[in-house]
Amino acid sequence: ADFQKILINLLNEGIPIRDLESILETLGDHGTSIKDADMLTEYVRQKLKRTITRKYTDGNSIKVIALDQEIENIILNSAKKNEHGTYLAIDPQVVQTIVEKVTEQIEKLKEIIDHSIILTSPIVRIYFKRLIEQFMADLTVLSFNEIDTNIQIQVIGMIKLEN
Repeated sequence: ADFQKILINLLNEGIPIRDLESILETLGDHGTSIKDADMLTEYVRQKLKRTITRKYTDGNSIKVIALDQEIENIILNSAKKNEHGTYLAIDPQVVQTIVEKVTEQIEKLKEIIDHSIILTSPIVRIYFKRLIEQFMADLTVLSFNEIDTNIQIQVIGMIKLEN
């Protein structure tokens, strides 16, 4: 059941699952110690970084909008676990502000990039994706660990709570 959920998680975000060998290898490495399918999906995504890099780069660089450390801290501090998994307990006003700031940055930069990619730290990626997909289902959210090291990351915008 977890394997199926992991494959669905990958497909829902447009990540190809052709490299089953890498997926199974990652699950073998981490599956005994981690029981959360979402966290296992994050490890699989990191293992598939070459596939992800090819999908979102123009060859040797990637243009991204970075997430400010303050927003990342808010997300990390609001992540709560229960028997059904992990959820975010963020004040609705803060969520609205974050969504507004993301929308502002995307609108401001739409002339420069066709497809907006938000870049976060690995631990924040899944939580931010879940938060923002309620409002922008097609937005791509990547972590630093999902981009090949030989790719130049061009940060063309920053999502901040304060201007």
